[in-house]
Amino acid sequence: MAKPTTETIHLPDFPVTIVRKLAGNFIHDEINLKEMVANTVKGLILYFYPKDNTPGCTTQATEFTSHLHDFDELGYDIIGVSRDSVESHEKFIDKYDLQIPLISDADEKLCQYFDVIKEKNMYGKVTLGLVRSAFVFNRNSELTHAQRNLRAKDYTSRLLTILAP
Repeated sequence: MAKPTTETIHLPDFPVTIVRKLAGNFIHDEINLKEMVANTVKGLILYFYPKDNTPGCTTQATEFTSHLHDFDELGYDIIGVSRDSVESHEKFIDKYDLQIPLISDADEKLCQYFDVIKEKNMYGKVTLGLVRSAFVFNRNSELTHAQRNLRAKDYTSRLLTILAP
């Protein structure tokens, strides 16, 4: 569950590549997350996931899409982030009709900024992998909640409970 945090991460002030589908067309933009939140009245939920089209990541993305209206009513935009390519994100969005934008962080700059690349041990082999995490920023760009190494299933429901007034 996202917990109030004492971390002092600020939204980054560098461009990232966002992929979204509007009116049946894919749009790729370079955006600055810090500027984006500064120019809106909404907060931001930025969640990091390991890989497009894997079971846990699909569950999480489809649950965020299902609850998009609920988060919108609470005043939050949602953006997913992985190291997958723009093309992979397009296929993922298309396959599951995802209504949330995704950031392609193939160079891992955003992942490194949020410190979500960690050693993982899979079947005795140690590799570096993206740890499923979420960061909630209020409309003033202040980090209010963070969770690292979270469980995908039902995460959106747990987060809605925390953020509800």
